Amino acid sequence: MMILVSQGLGMYVVESKGGAILCILLSLLCLGTWPALMALLERRGRLPQHTYLDYSITNFLAAVFIAFVFGGIGGSTQEAPSFLAQLTQIQDNWPSVLFAMAGGVGLSIGNLATQYALAFVGLSVTEVTSASITVVVGTTVNYFLDNRLNRADVLFSGVGCFLVAVCLGSAVHSSNSADVEATLGKLSRECETVEECQRLFGVEEKEMENVKEGTAAFLVALENTRAIKVFGKSMVVGLGITFFAGLSFSLFSPLFNLATNDQWHTLKQDVPKLIVYTAFFYFSLSCFVIAIALNITFLYNPVLGSPRSSFREYLSDWNGRGLALMAGLICGFGNGLQFMGGQAAGYAASDAVQALPLVSTFWGIYLFGEYRRSSPRTYALLVGMLVMFTVAVGLLMASAGERETRFT
Repeated sequence: MMILVSQGLGMYVVESKGGAILCILLSLLCLGTWPALMALLERRGRLPQHTYLDYSITNFLAAVFIAFVFGGIGGSTQEAPSFLAQLTQIQDNWPSVLFAMAGGVGLSIGNLATQYALAFVGLSVTEVTSASITVVVGTTVNYFLDNRLNRADVLFSGVGCFLVAVCLGSAVHSSNSADVEATLGKLSRECETVEECQRLFGVEEKEMENVKEGTAAFLVALENTRAIKVFGKSMVVGLGITFFAGLSFSLFSPLFNLATNDQWHTLKQDVPKLIVYTAFFYFSLSCFVIAIALNITFLYNPVLGSPRSSFREYLSDWNGRGLALMAGLICGFGNGLQFMGGQAAGYAASDAVQALPLVSTFWGIYLFGEYRRSSPRTYALLVGMLVMFTVAVGLLMASAGERETRFT
């Protein structure tokens, strides 16, 4: 994988731009796949609180595995201590630890918001809009934190493309909502509840697999099975949650950058900077704690129309647990690969993983039939959004540099 063990370093490190780009591409596949698994479970009726609790456990276990395996092999030096050595130095490196943990809080809140945004605006628009906001804000900050490591003209051309993709993503959702309203025009006039709609269209839950995607009958059957009911909800609610998720996501990469490179000189002169694996461990630890605390709270005090549950009900809910656990592992390894590539090629370039909506949109169309029987206008906007994303990813990749100093 073009990852080598440097002499004298007690860890695996990415040594080349090619290796960094490979890590970023693998991360892209992982980070574009796990939201599809989460959306699939919500559409099957599993409570997002249950799903996210399972996801959080394996997400943290993936970080522990990466830290111990990649950060703990070999010896440890004063300039580049191993993961285990740095765990005992928290009295010296605590400012960087706090940056890493703050980044984990941002990611956890963003992921939590994404769970609900997926239900309201769909997989494709959620991922495109939140990822674009992440790039516009986070990549700009990372460029200056990395001391202009990346090519500015190429990098900010890519950021501009992501900004256009945000606008197109909102337009796609608006157009698709109009298509749905047109499809359900009779429904909106003649029924007020899901049960009435079922009787109107003659759709039962067990017939979900027998109706064509994109039809009124399919939309009604889907509403009946899903955990979060979205009929009649304002478009502003879904987009508002999506924008909030994007702003939360935009914080975690710059904070992780500060944790590993100490651009603000918060560490004493002889204290080594956090290696990627130590920062990733603390990052994932705070992400895990926040996720567990918030989702247990939401079990008893649900939001946005989710059913109330309890911890006992969560423990007994094995329907879809395997997919939720798999989503956590995939996301954990995806985040780790992103940070490994970013430390080598610059965190601004590693934000190319925010092209994950290209993968998510494929899953959204293939698994969920998103945009089936939509209008030509919606299709044109969708294609434009994906084209801008593709161009933006290429530009961010092309802006990659090579960090001259990694550990001292």
